[in-house]
Amino acid sequence: MKRIILTYITALSCMAAFAQETIYPAPPQGKTIYLINATIHVGNGQVIENGALTFTNGKITAVGNNLPAPAADGTIMDLKGNHVYPGVIAPLSNLGLTEVEAVRATNDFHEVGEINPSVRSLVAYNTDSKVINTLRSNGILLAQVTPEGGLIPGTSSVVQLDAWNWEDAAYKKDGAIHFYMPSLLPPPSTPGRFPVTKDVVAEFAEKTGQVRTFLREAKAYLQEDKHNEVNLKFEAVRKLFTKEQKLFIHCNFVKEMLVAVDFAKEFGIDVVIAGGADSWIIADVLKQNNIAVVLIQPHSLPVLQDDDVDQPYKTAAQLQQAGVLYCLSNEGFWQQRNLPFEAGTASTYGLTKEQALSAVTLNTARILGIDKSTGSLETGKDANIVISTGDLLDMRSSVVTHAFIQGREINLNNKHKQLYERYKYKYGLK
Repeated sequence: MKRIILTYITALSCMAAFAQETIYPAPPQGKTIYLINATIHVGNGQVIENGALTFTNGKITAVGNNLPAPAADGTIMDLKGNHVYPGVIAPLSNLGLTEVEAVRATNDFHEVGEINPSVRSLVAYNTDSKVINTLRSNGILLAQVTPEGGLIPGTSSVVQLDAWNWEDAAYKKDGAIHFYMPSLLPPPSTPGRFPVTKDVVAEFAEKTGQVRTFLREAKAYLQEDKHNEVNLKFEAVRKLFTKEQKLFIHCNFVKEMLVAVDFAKEFGIDVVIAGGADSWIIADVLKQNNIAVVLIQPHSLPVLQDDDVDQPYKTAAQLQQAGVLYCLSNEGFWQQRNLPFEAGTASTYGLTKEQALSAVTLNTARILGIDKSTGSLETGKDANIVISTGDLLDMRSSVVTHAFIQGREINLNNKHKQLYERYKYKYGLK
């Protein structure tokens, strides 16, 4: 009991230490803001040199060249050639669901059980996470908060990264259900241990069959007009069959992805491949079946020994050439801050700079079903805007100076910057 109490006190201390101090959400936009003399990267492939952009009440009202003179009560920002981008969107993140990986009490992304479609990750999202601000400083303004664990751990939601609580943060609620497909690649044996002997194929068939049976039963249940008892798990997937939700199937290898295609065909649902390391091999199949891909961890080694060593870097360009809708993601939560730079790497392996930008903005918005509101700098969309003195996709020149979420200019300070200033002061550095 004493040990339990000490552990609890330690966890509370860690959570308190990681609470926000002076960084808090910005108030709603007041005056109309005019950005002038800027290089505007729209996000849809278009670049406007020496352009202007205006937004009011959180919405973009005009973008282009030779815009009308701003009203007297507006705020004019002369960017002097700096770059303007749509806010980057981080899919498949457990941001706000975990804070200190080594402290179990700060991790809330894994539920007990194999099939839990009724679990909502949104209600566990912690807006006081200090990690959030380290992402905003690199231009990431929205994230898809995603659960993990089991076969179907629940629903993910899109949040905007400037809020007092999860209700304020919600951008698109429960837009996707996730299925973590077991891998057909056996795990490598560890030195000093016995080799793996479990029948991987049999386990794969058993687990995917379990999910298939669940979806069949849910579909039959939902086709009935009345029920003697309400089944919460079946009710939780109702929007899958009306295509108001998407099923993200987490898998990497060709045979796994072909099973995912079969799921889309059998149940008539929208399927997105999450992972897709080998998606370039069956790009034509994915295109024919209108299946999008979220490429996870582009900065990595290939998954198979006979793949090209730079295969993860060039997969995006191969999907682009095949006409497959795709976007880029990263694993974990704090790692998402590198997302713009991973897009920059993709731009040196076959993509143009604007195609790479779309891979972390507009393409992501389309896959997540929020492209009518964000993802590009177009009239009528939310003013989710990033201003950088250099190329946002280049870690050498990217310096984010301003960022706006729904028109609100957010605070770009974070714990890393505070520590940087602290030790500059300590050692008398300039």
